[in-house]
Amino acid sequence: MIQELEQVVLTVDLLEHGLKLGDVGTVVLVHGAEGYEVEFMTLDGETIAVVSLPSDRVRPIGPREIAHARSI
Repeated sequence: MIQELEQVVLTVDLLEHGLKLGDVGTVVLVHGAEGYEVEFMTLDGETIAVVSLPSDRVRPIGPREIAHARSI
C-alpha cells in the first residue's frame, strides 16, 4: 500500500489541473483504500495542484524508471 510522503506516478491525464499521465506527485494524505491526496509540484518547488485521487489513478514508482521534465 502507498504511504504518506511516498512519491507516486499519475496514471491518467488530469487536464483540468494541468497534469499529464506520468507526472510525479507526493502523497500528502491517505484516504484508506479509497485513494490519496497528492501534491504535484514543479522541480523548483512550486505547487501546481493538490488533488484527491482514487487509488486507480496513481501507482508507486517502479524500478528502473526515470523522471522526465516538461514545461507547463
